[in-house]
Amino acid sequence: MTGPAPRAGGSPISVLGRIRARRPPPVEGERCEMCAEPIGDVHPHVVNVAARSLLCTCRACYLLFTDEHAELRYRSVPDRFLSFPDFRLERPLWDALEIPVGLAFFFRNSVMDRTVAFYPGPAGAAESELPMGAWDDVVAANPQLRALAPDVEAIIVRGPDGGRTDFECFLVPIDACYELVGGLRQVWRGFDGGQDARALIDRFFATAASRSRPAPPGARP
Repeated sequence: MTGPAPRAGGSPISVLGRIRARRPPPVEGERCEMCAEPIGDVHPHVVNVAARSLLCTCRACYLLFTDEHAELRYRSVPDRFLSFPDFRLERPLWDALEIPVGLAFFFRNSVMDRTVAFYPGPAGAAESELPMGAWDDVVAANPQLRALAPDVEAIIVRGPDGGRTDFECFLVPIDACYELVGGLRQVWRGFDGGQDARALIDRFFATAASRSRPAPPGARP
């Protein structure tokens, strides 16, 4: 007595094998957090203004949010670096900002309608309760700082250290600041960060200097 004839298409195991063979291979690497398209290791970012968070995006999604005058929930982070050769900051005014370390970045939060300060530490970026009057005094002494675009750019300031006797200041994309803070978190040792942290900060400021053009005079162009 013979058994039942095999069903058309073969056994369940062979069917599963054909399904697996036809399945496209998984996509490796990062994807755009807006449309899920694959993106490279180097890619633009968009800020979620309300959440103050960065999204990794493809170029097409990035271009949707470049209009800085539109009322948008998201804003594209520009690739602009500016230097301030005539930047002036006296030590008492820096102390009035109540930043406990010699490095901080400042950006304008449009939702809160005020300037926010962050400084690096072993746990990442710590937010400072910035005295508004002190920051207003810094901007009054350096009106070129008004070139700052809200939410997507930052003013990064480094105090005197080692052989440097003056404060350094650059306008940079906000994602560059978060990248710096992430790197510092990995190498930070002790209260002041240690030698590896200082070397990373030195490289960041050298890169900012090489990519910057002098800020235009007066208010934001």
